[in-house]
Amino acid sequence: MSLFVSQKSLQTWLDDYAVSHQNPTNKSIHWLCVPVIFLCIVALLYHVHIALLAVIAVGVLFFYLRLSLVLFVQMLAFMALCVMIVYYLPVSVWFWVGLFVVAWIGQFVGHKIEGAKPSFFEDLQFLLIGPAWVVHDMGRRLGG
Repeated sequence: MSLFVSQKSLQTWLDDYAVSHQNPTNKSIHWLCVPVIFLCIVALLYHVHIALLAVIAVGVLFFYLRLSLVLFVQMLAFMALCVMIVYYLPVSVWFWVGLFVVAWIGQFVGHKIEGAKPSFFEDLQFLLIGPAWVVHDMGRRLGG
């Protein structure tokens, strides 16, 4: 198995993630909270040290590249947007911590409504699939 190819296809990851995201309310909550959590993580890493953000971003983007070049480009663009938001939004680190906590509470409320535990309880890689699921769904909706 090559270092540059994932053990699972992007579609398999998305299908597996979708199993615990069937309820329309849970899906809507995730559609909002997953990007907010991603933004908060970027912000928190940025506030710790830009070099730490860069190193982790390279690893995360490599994960997406292994799944799909299109997904890699989409997530690179989203990550760049997150960095711009953090750079230009003059708020303290505590704002990001609070927003992060609120977004996670939203996620767990969604899963309570769904009646299913979060996917990442079974595999931590699902923490990276959540943003891919939102981006993929957004592309599907915008693309027709």
